[in-house]
Amino acid sequence: MHMKSAFTLTLLTGVLFFNTTALFAQNANATDKYNRQEVMIPMRDEIKLHTVIFTPKTQSEKLPFLLERTPYGVNDYPSPEKNGYIKDMAEEGYIFVYQDIRGRYLSEGKFLMQHVNSDKSNPKSVDEATDAYDTIDWLLKNIPDNNGKAGIYGISYDGWTAIIAGTAPHPALKAVSEQATPSDMFMNDDFHHNGAFRLSYGFEYSVLTEAAKTDSLYNFHNYDTYDWYLKLGPLSNIDKKYAHHTLPTWDNFIAHPNYDAFWQKQALTYYLDSPRTAIQHVSGWWDQEDMVGPQSAYKALEKNDRHNQNFIVLGPWRHGGWGSGEDKSLGNIKFDDQATGTYFRQQIQAKWFAWYLKGKGDGKFAEAISFQTGSNKWMNYTKWPPKEAVSKKIYFHSGGKLSFDEPTAAEVKAFDSYVSDPSKPVPYRARPVEETYGPNSRWYTWLTDDQRFVDSRPDVLTWQTDTLTHDVTITGDVLAKLYASTSGSDADWVVKLIDVYPEDYKKELKMSGYELMIVDDVFRGRFRKSFTNPEPITPGKVEEYTIDLHGADHVFKKGHKIMVQVQSTWFPIIDRNPQKYIPNIYKATESDYQSATQKIYHSTVFPSSIVLPVMK
Repeated sequence: MHMKSAFTLTLLTGVLFFNTTALFAQNANATDKYNRQEVMIPMRDEIKLHTVIFTPKTQSEKLPFLLERTPYGVNDYPSPEKNGYIKDMAEEGYIFVYQDIRGRYLSEGKFLMQHVNSDKSNPKSVDEATDAYDTIDWLLKNIPDNNGKAGIYGISYDGWTAIIAGTAPHPALKAVSEQATPSDMFMNDDFHHNGAFRLSYGFEYSVLTEAAKTDSLYNFHNYDTYDWYLKLGPLSNIDKKYAHHTLPTWDNFIAHPNYDAFWQKQALTYYLDSPRTAIQHVSGWWDQEDMVGPQSAYKALEKNDRHNQNFIVLGPWRHGGWGSGEDKSLGNIKFDDQATGTYFRQQIQAKWFAWYLKGKGDGKFAEAISFQTGSNKWMNYTKWPPKEAVSKKIYFHSGGKLSFDEPTAAEVKAFDSYVSDPSKPVPYRARPVEETYGPNSRWYTWLTDDQRFVDSRPDVLTWQTDTLTHDVTITGDVLAKLYASTSGSDADWVVKLIDVYPEDYKKELKMSGYELMIVDDVFRGRFRKSFTNPEPITPGKVEEYTIDLHGADHVFKKGHKIMVQVQSTWFPIIDRNPQKYIPNIYKATESDYQSATQKIYHSTVFPSSIVLPVMK
């Protein structure tokens, strides 16, 4: 998938941009260190897949294969030593293989999104796992001077094809590095979070991949898409005014508003039981598209990791940010001059494949390697989350106070409240909200944006601690335990855990008072009991909502404060909940949207809190 701009699209149901001038230089020429050849590799059903193979011009030993399989086109890939993502491995020496997956670009066959679950009783049945198997088998037999071993890697969709190859691996497949794979499109990745629909992302990606003129952006005629989505009205207007059943993905959203078999059988964890080869999972703390996927995949495989083959790497990155550049910062956040991307590519990725495919190095890899934010240092752990972390609740109190002390009967008020008005939703980032992949879009770093832009809104509640007198380190999974009620019959709850910088931050003055999100997520209230069978909320009834805010490894430094924000709209990344229970929100009408009074409780009976994994 290519765009006529300074970028090239290279990823999933989430898209990663790499600068073409830095990563994709000219095609093969005399100065290249690798020879290039194109082949059509036959699969078991006789369909042929377009494949580009790079072999070193100077080869003194038999080499392993490094394979990347993608839906986004491989014909323009440069000689490996010119590709920043794998340059360090190219200097080491491998046979690099790039392949257009079935039905994409120059490959034959029909493309099916996230194609898995072939019929094992039919020897001609295919999916992405069998295509990877057949590709490796052909390479071993047809490319000379190989050492009989192969590895596979990739980011986002390419990360997904990598881990799927590992579910039924060829015996020669010795190492898999899945990076930013999606895991569940209803629960936590590109299209939904806890059942709440990611509106702007879902619509714009559907247009990008399925409109009559594919691989192009939707023409909003609004630089600030917040206005466009607000004027759109209910979700039903997307198809009525724009799609007209021309976008299959959008039709699937409408047809499957709940966590039914359609979504369950797409979920990556549905196919994971135990590691069948060495697997490395790579995730970014501020990945705006697929932060949860690698964590979920690691967790699923770890349950049956009997041979120590399951590893995870967690860094301070946006979606795929480790794939190019030094990554000494992200947005306004600096990492004390540490080149985290360079470190990953040289010290983690390159050494991982060198050991498993060449036997070089000592093979001693930490179970979990994490860049701890706040302290800005790399940490090694024997398991993830580490056993040293202890769950500790930090409680909401009257007067906007946040404390590790439980609420008492002396609380001035039992709850705080706000009115959530769907006609005036809280923007998810400071306006203008540029088109997701449009010119000058700040989409890539919005998770690190300063949250002060919503401080003055009456529909955002805030609690914060006193100034910390010592460091507080959290390492592991964070949960929100909300006791809440609504005057409506449905509601969304958005929870953000925030690090508040000192008001006079001498280290970098412009960061004074900065409110940095560490973890955050949204939960659609109708799914509080079941994601498969939603239920309306009883108006006025206090209910408990447990919200998984996912993993973190962060130090709230002495002199900072810990803050929590709660709100009910996050627009337009999340669609507006009508706040009146509608069996299928995609079919709601304008009259279904209503204001609601939301109450967050902090009493002895209903003690709302954030459960933090505090290191001893």
